[in-house]
Amino acid sequence: MGPIVISEELKAELLAVGLEAARRAGELLRDGRPADLAVAKTKSSPIDVVTEMDIAAEKLIATVLAERRPEDGLLGEEGADSPGTSGVRWVVDPLDGTVNYLYGLPSWSVSVAAEYRGETVVGVVAAPMRGEVYHAVLGGGAWSGGVRLACRAAAPLDQALVGTGFAYLQARKEQQAEVARLVIPRVRDVRRGGSAALDLSDVAAGRLDAYYERGLNPWDLAAGELIAREAGALTGGRPGRPASGELALAATPAVFASLQPLLEEAGAWHD
Repeated sequence: MGPIVISEELKAELLAVGLEAARRAGELLRDGRPADLAVAKTKSSPIDVVTEMDIAAEKLIATVLAERRPEDGLLGEEGADSPGTSGVRWVVDPLDGTVNYLYGLPSWSVSVAAEYRGETVVGVVAAPMRGEVYHAVLGGGAWSGGVRLACRAAAPLDQALVGTGFAYLQARKEQQAEVARLVIPRVRDVRRGGSAALDLSDVAAGRLDAYYERGLNPWDLAAGELIAREAGALTGGRPGRPASGELALAATPAVFASLQPLLEEAGAWHD
């Protein structure tokens, strides 16, 4: 199959809707966070919480999308899943970094992406506590405010600052710790931020040289991966495969070429 054909007008419309949805959800989460924030239910383990605000933010995003683009599909972390009829599907993480949010840490975000016929064409990551919004349009670069983003210049792996994340399930966490043990001596240092969308955006902004993680879902990846790619980063999974739940990697081209085989050798893709 060749590249998708999508008009600039549609891309601009999707970007405007994505920015509005992410902004409004971010304001709800920032301004409406109750002092006695409760856990509504658990996800895969007691540590992996879903808050009341998580659910409220997804409902708000769904409302915005239904008002502005009623025939589009929607896939959301908190359960929304409708195919739509327009060829556009929104992939949404209403609160990426739920545990950070629960504890009052600022590293959380709202991630909103639009796919057209299966390919991500718009990505928005709003970080209200940073006062930043990152966005990208396929073929149009990555931006934060009016500043065009570019990943860092080439650096060897031993000078790379690398972001990663860990699962909430104990068995997978143990395997990821072993991978990190092998990676840490080979790089400048490792950071664990707690929001995949923000880590991917930080690669785009030159704040990280690379980011990798196993176990991500489509809503964790969709917007941030596009933003990283449009800023000049390479993205993928295991050698020859796209980024996925098996393994996701985004890095400057030089670091990507060294880090991907290291992660393969370390078995970063299996439990």
